[in-house]
Amino acid sequence: MELATQPAMIMLIAVPILLMIGVPISVSIGLGSTLAMMYILPFNNAMITASQRIFTGTNSFSLLAIPFFILAGIIMNNGGIARRLINCAKVISGRLPGALAQSNVVANMLFGAISGSGVAAAAAVGGTMGPLQEKEGYSKSYSAAVNIASAPSGMLIPPSNTLIVYSTVAGGVSIAALFMAGYIPGILWGLGVMTVAGIFAKKLGYQSTQRPTFKEASAVFIDAIPSLLLIVIVIGGILGGVFTATEGSAISVVYSLALSFVYRSIKVKDLPNIFLETAKMTAIVIFMIGVSSVMSWVMAFTKIPMLIATILLGLTNNPVIILLIMNVVLLVVGTFMDPTPAVLIFTPIFLPIVAEFGMHPVHFGIMLVLNLCIGTITPPVGPILFTGCRIAGLKIEDVVRQLIPYFIVTIVVLLVVTYIPVLTLAIPSWLNLL
Repeated sequence: MELATQPAMIMLIAVPILLMIGVPISVSIGLGSTLAMMYILPFNNAMITASQRIFTGTNSFSLLAIPFFILAGIIMNNGGIARRLINCAKVISGRLPGALAQSNVVANMLFGAISGSGVAAAAAVGGTMGPLQEKEGYSKSYSAAVNIASAPSGMLIPPSNTLIVYSTVAGGVSIAALFMAGYIPGILWGLGVMTVAGIFAKKLGYQSTQRPTFKEASAVFIDAIPSLLLIVIVIGGILGGVFTATEGSAISVVYSLALSFVYRSIKVKDLPNIFLETAKMTAIVIFMIGVSSVMSWVMAFTKIPMLIATILLGLTNNPVIILLIMNVVLLVVGTFMDPTPAVLIFTPIFLPIVAEFGMHPVHFGIMLVLNLCIGTITPPVGPILFTGCRIAGLKIEDVVRQLIPYFIVTIVVLLVVTYIPVLTLAIPSWLNLL
């Protein structure tokens, strides 16, 4: 027992210390896990095993979807697709209180449903909607809060890179089932944000916009159809068995690139910078997956997941209380850790526990990702919070107070999704994906 306890302590102490002195999280996890491994194995064997684990952790066909979806998202961000989705969103939500803010929420849901990235949605949609809202007299902090609060909905509505990572770690969990399971929670998130935004819009006197004529609305929808078709092609193809999620991600790149060339918003000379940006973002995610595989090896050897399961199940055998404890832990973790490393670390810890009382792994995956989505808009690390504030030209402290009502409504959505499994499992069950 001592042999197993000491490397676990080395890892659990080394990683936080490295983070506190400013070492990037991926490097901290890699170094801390390797130090623990060196306690277990001779130096040469530890180095070889760590290298093998990094290779094994990234040697997955399904992970190829991540760079393709990242590339597709960057192309859409630069290719005029975001603007057409925003125009479509303005027609859909134009009659609601705070029409431009409501359009921001719908546009984030649509853009996220195509790009799979909350940060990309916050940047693309917020960069366009912010100036429009300011021109109409909307408070900058109100507009920024709505944009930030709604952007993570696209991380639940498929395609979602975070759900792909979860599928890889959980093992044997269908990506198609996870994609379909994310629709209702993602839409609930968006509707919750729209409700809060509408309440504050009425108080602040932000009115709805003039109803467009049928001809104007038709023209906007027709212009947006090629962009919206990407959702139908990719998700429809995956569900129909025409191609896998990985192949669908490649198709999304080809389609979005062709569409951008048709719109003449991207030129051939722009491609090197787009590919470079994609490579940088992909390298961060894939390296994190690789080093987390080393951590998983150490955790398995030291039986950390089994220890945590024993402690939790020793406290109570009530699934309601256990899930509540997990939600609290994940909400706290999400405030200082990006979704990808959190999924990689906590899936092998919590998934065996929920399996004890029969929670479906698809349901757990959505609960896990929804938790971590909330973390993307909370200080001190929230990437969407930082992106939205930067786009709006505001300090974080100017926006956080405005975000409090949105934190409350998203936590309510989290609890509803956690304790009502049918909201997550209904669509994949109906499509026979479970």
